[in-house]
Amino acid sequence: MNNYIDATNLNPTATIDDITKLCEEAIINQYACVCVHPYYVTLVKDLLKDTHIEIATVIGFPLGMNTKEAKEFEAIQAIELGATEIDMVINLGALKDGAYQYVQEEIEMIRDSIGGKTLKVIIETCYLTKDEIIKMTEICNKTFVNFIKTSTGFGPEGAKVEDIKLINENKNDVLEIKASGGIKTYHDAQEMIEAGATRIGTSHAADIMKGEIK
Repeated sequence: MNNYIDATNLNPTATIDDITKLCEEAIINQYACVCVHPYYVTLVKDLLKDTHIEIATVIGFPLGMNTKEAKEFEAIQAIELGATEIDMVINLGALKDGAYQYVQEEIEMIRDSIGGKTLKVIIETCYLTKDEIIKMTEICNKTFVNFIKTSTGFGPEGAKVEDIKLINENKNDVLEIKASGGIKTYHDAQEMIEAGATRIGTSHAADIMKGEIK
């Protein structure tokens, strides 16, 4: 299970001590990735030096309604600070308006700005219809991003098994799925993996790992 986990702390009041504890736990359990706000990327880079754990940060977070140029700047700066994976929130208003070309261009703009680093596209499934989830999966297929990600964790609902299955049925062979939001137990994580997720974004990584040991 540890190989699936993006151990996350995006709490608005997260402190240096909180992030340090997250990284110490990640080192002990050898998680795939640690995900933090851009402010803490430099700290995490230092704490995770000499490990193979990836460093993710969030862009356009949590609402996604920034301009694409602002998101591009955030992404470039995050990579310069030491991030190896970028989790960007799409412009949900543009999607709802049917401005699919804008959404695609925004994704491509960030993809092309980060020098081949991993890009995860957060679509915030709780606000989307099934058709919109399929449309975003198709756009992620076209843009050859690394992951489509369900949620920020700040919406009214997080990842759902049925949404993972829907994405899995419509994605190409390249695109991977990150299930995120509300995943608190080993059972939750296992359900997502069985439905097609290859990454689990969670602020409850320790609890999930305890469930695996049981």
